[in-house]
Amino acid sequence: MTSAKKTVKALAKPATATKFTKASDKIRVAIETAIKNGALLPGDPIDEAQLASQYKVSRTPIREALILLQAQGLLTSLPRGGMVVAKMDLQQLLQLWELLAELEGVAVRLACQRMTPDEREAIASHHANSRAVAEADDMAGWQHSNLQFHELIYRASRNPYLRQEVLRMRARTGYYRRHAFGALGQVKASFEQHRHIVEAFNKSDGEAAAQAMLAHMRPASDAKGLTDFIVNLPKEVLAR
Repeated sequence: MTSAKKTVKALAKPATATKFTKASDKIRVAIETAIKNGALLPGDPIDEAQLASQYKVSRTPIREALILLQAQGLLTSLPRGGMVVAKMDLQQLLQLWELLAELEGVAVRLACQRMTPDEREAIASHHANSRAVAEADDMAGWQHSNLQFHELIYRASRNPYLRQEVLRMRARTGYYRRHAFGALGQVKASFEQHRHIVEAFNKSDGEAAAQAMLAHMRPASDAKGLTDFIVNLPKEVLAR
């Protein structure tokens, strides 16, 4: 499959939105979702002509959406025109990943302070129900379950701005984190890391929850794991 065809396929189903949503917002959300889900990979081109045809709009709302995505770091412009999904070099990736882990730690600390008993129970129940997915080593199923677990925490944190920034950072690093997850075989380890977070919530220990989240968000638990992750990264998705 060529990159151009991949782009068309990735954006074939626009994100659900009300009829009052600006065309530029619909386009932006569709591209952001495709990047977050891995339908668009680092280096893939954005086909403006295809977007214009698909959404039946002029180039103006398309350019508005692309400029905003570029400002968020999700896209980068080419010297001869056009935009592609942004690549990162290894240093940028690890720095951004470090920041994402810290923000996730803030979210889990706030959630521990602010969650209701019902929210605490919902998180614990979700974790218990995800055991079968972890024991089956179901990578795709776990990625979905993991995102739901984190989403419950974001909501309990009562800070939509923090959630928004975390999700943007997750979108930027999504492909690389999924690659690390697959390369290192972390499904069962991730389940255990969630258990530590749940136990900290049950004790109302925000600091322990934050430390457990930091451990959960690291690309690897030791130097060898980090080395394995780095050497397995495809060169074509890294910036030169």
